[in-house]
Amino acid sequence: MATAAPAPGASPTGEYHLHRKVGLRALTMVSLGSIIGSGWLLGALHASETAGAASSISWLVGGLVLAVLALVHAELGSTYPVSGGTARFPYMVFGGLGGFTGGWMAFLQAVTIAPIEVEASLGYISAKWPSLHWVYTSGLLGTEGALTPKGVGIGAVFMLVFTVLNIMGVKWLAETNAIATYWKILIPTITIFALLFTVFHSSNFKAGGGFMPYGVHGMFAALPLGIIFALEGFEQAIQVGGETENPQRNIPRAVIGAMIIGTLIYLLLDVAFIGAINPHAIAHNWTDPISTSAAAGPYYALATQAGLGWLATLLLIDAVVSPAGTGLIYLGTSSRLSYGLGRNGYFPKIIAWIDRRGVPIWSILICFVIGMLTFLPFPSWGALVSLVTAATVLMYAFAPLALAGLRRSDPDRPRQYRLPAAKVLCPLSFIFANCIIYFAGWSNVFWLYVLIVVGFLIFGAYQAYLPKERRTVIDWRASWWVAPWLIGLGVISWQGQYTTTFNKVFGLTLNPTLNIGGKHTTPVSEWYDLIIIAVFSLVIYYWAVASAMKTDKVLAAVNEVEQEASIELESHLVS
Repeated sequence: MATAAPAPGASPTGEYHLHRKVGLRALTMVSLGSIIGSGWLLGALHASETAGAASSISWLVGGLVLAVLALVHAELGSTYPVSGGTARFPYMVFGGLGGFTGGWMAFLQAVTIAPIEVEASLGYISAKWPSLHWVYTSGLLGTEGALTPKGVGIGAVFMLVFTVLNIMGVKWLAETNAIATYWKILIPTITIFALLFTVFHSSNFKAGGGFMPYGVHGMFAALPLGIIFALEGFEQAIQVGGETENPQRNIPRAVIGAMIIGTLIYLLLDVAFIGAINPHAIAHNWTDPISTSAAAGPYYALATQAGLGWLATLLLIDAVVSPAGTGLIYLGTSSRLSYGLGRNGYFPKIIAWIDRRGVPIWSILICFVIGMLTFLPFPSWGALVSLVTAATVLMYAFAPLALAGLRRSDPDRPRQYRLPAAKVLCPLSFIFANCIIYFAGWSNVFWLYVLIVVGFLIFGAYQAYLPKERRTVIDWRASWWVAPWLIGLGVISWQGQYTTTFNKVFGLTLNPTLNIGGKHTTPVSEWYDLIIIAVFSLVIYYWAVASAMKTDKVLAAVNEVEQEASIELESHLVS
């Protein structure tokens, strides 16, 4: 007897799956559009306040650090193309507990990016419509600009538009983002040339105490204060890996290409920014390089001071387009991460449910709700960026560990892109990631750990609710290095040189009842702290790789991913 053909996009079982509809151009734009967001509008100001003119070196260092991590992700994403990849690579190697830690960090950083980008837009356009913000003097972050009900309402409209476009399907998401990304490349480029050729003061690179007024410490401290946040986003091409045409070829090209273009644009923007500052404002220090309120936006302020009204108008328009384009992508990719957490069995399977358009609709709606809640306790761009940077880099740190474990357990798999000198670059990238977390300062590390504990409580409660036969297999042996890693990193951060970074740069004072800032004097000298971080990182790296699940378990997890990827490909071919 003949059987009915499955509906387009459905597997033979009738279950719907993600569709492979994203080509190389759109995939590159997914990563590049995520990289060029609010970071270009605000990052240069915060970096210069901390590092002076040496912030240009900070951008180069940040680009190098993330380039190495991007190369690691390029091999993982092209070899194991599955949606929500950064949430699932650790699971393949370290089992339930290790996989959940990496996946939870990936989800946390992604789900908060959309509201951060909305905050950046509202901050810029407050220069024209100040009624979007008011000031409150209590709460988690002390005195800080908060959104008025009108501001929250406009923020909700942004988030709703992101949600609707994502629900319409990945092709709509990718194409909409591609159009926005062309604009996002054009406006920074115009800004660079406009400032370089109309109001550039080369003497600024020696002002305020010289090229490096705050020493190497300031140069490193600038990294988590907008630089790493601005440059991150390359992994977004990996998050939609299960919806990518020819992922083995396209994912590494998209990741590496987006990283190169993004770093170059940001470096030139920083040079133009420093050169455009009024020399009198930085004659003695870099505490307040722009006399106009930062709420008006640093590049907007420079354009206004230089009499470039046309550029100021373009910047106000871009303050909506650039962050909105990035927020659109991150709401989509955060839903793919929660989808991955559901597929791994960490959370209820309903969040991994796919509709007939190939969309994880419940994940998208959950990310919308969480994004709206983020407006309440963290009402500004500056209040969230360092914390999110630490969460992002913690997520990145799992990639070199996963790659080393997968190369050992799955060595014969064809790899269209292979990370060169992996035995050197994998541990080096893990060291880099831990350094960035350390530079974020103890205040941020502490709150990051609070969020990790919250995640484990949710995970534990759900597992306790499930029947025993359906619970996630923890595989304690493969993940017993996670707790020493996090505890050790926390102790080093608490005793280190960067304990007050968050308070000092954004001009905020944490609520005294909640302030758990680290020691203000430390026995660990400059440079010795980096040696300690490097040695500690190497110990954890080789311990983690040696603790990875046995080969048969790793291959079983890999096969699970392969089966899902093949179903996604099949659903693409029949749709």
